[in-house]
Amino acid sequence: MAEVNDWNAKIIDEFRSNEGRVGGQFEGAPMLLLTTTGAKTGEARVNPMMYLSEDGKTYVFASKAGAPTNPDWYHNLVAHPQVTVEMGTDTFQGTARVLEGDDRDKVYARQVELYPGFGEYQEKTTRIIPVIVLDLVS
Repeated sequence: MAEVNDWNAKIIDEFRSNEGRVGGQFEGAPMLLLTTTGAKTGEARVNPMMYLSEDGKTYVFASKAGAPTNPDWYHNLVAHPQVTVEMGTDTFQGTARVLEGDDRDKVYARQVELYPGFGEYQEKTTRIIPVIVLDLVS
């Protein structure tokens, strides 16, 4: 777990130092920082992730690169749906809501269309990768 935390910390630092832009494998990809409240600890947890902006809504995907379990941040936002989102140099408060059924499928299909790696993630796992809409307040 330490490697993931170190890797995330480097991306978070790069994001905050470069007005929301990062290089490497995420260069040019839409990135945000999602701050959740730990389900067990109550502590703030920051995670960098790609997002999809469609029809005035912001979506994130609990892909965990196709791992068999959902990422910790997903469990955190289910337990505590109030989140903080950093996009570029802007910070928003919001509420996270898990999409279900056709709504989920349409948004995930759009993300796969734009970023085929998300299709590979779904193929690697038997779980349905959750799609979360972030209802943001500026």
